[in-house]
Amino acid sequence: MQDIAIEADADEVWDAVRDVGAVHRRLIPGYVLDTRVDGDVRHLTMPGGAVIRELIVSIDDDLRRLAYSAVEGFKIPLTHHHASFQVLPEGLGRCRLVWTTDVLPHEMAEQVRLRVVRGAQVMKETLEQRTT
Repeated sequence: MQDIAIEADADEVWDAVRDVGAVHRRLIPGYVLDTRVDGDVRHLTMPGGAVIRELIVSIDDDLRRLAYSAVEGFKIPLTHHHASFQVLPEGLGRCRLVWTTDVLPHEMAEQVRLRVVRGAQVMKETLEQRTT
């Protein structure tokens, strides 16, 4: 789990997170090069050309929570991936973005964690820049 303090309004951060077709522009530009959505499936094009296919499981505006599962395109051998983002307000112009990721096999958890840590850094920088 990554718990990211962000100097931005929770509604603005949630708007970027829930915009499932704009990951490459609004959350992690450069880390993801392009995003395409086809129904409940999101295709993320990564540097180097790899495409990760994700199933959008739920978008809950009341809880400010998005759940998704990466189902294809891993560079590491995963048999299961499920993740969620939740935006929690912390006062005017501040919030927390909680990114929880579960994977199998357990031996791959550290490799995934390193990617999540880097992605969280890029998200924080991007979201804070958009509000300044």
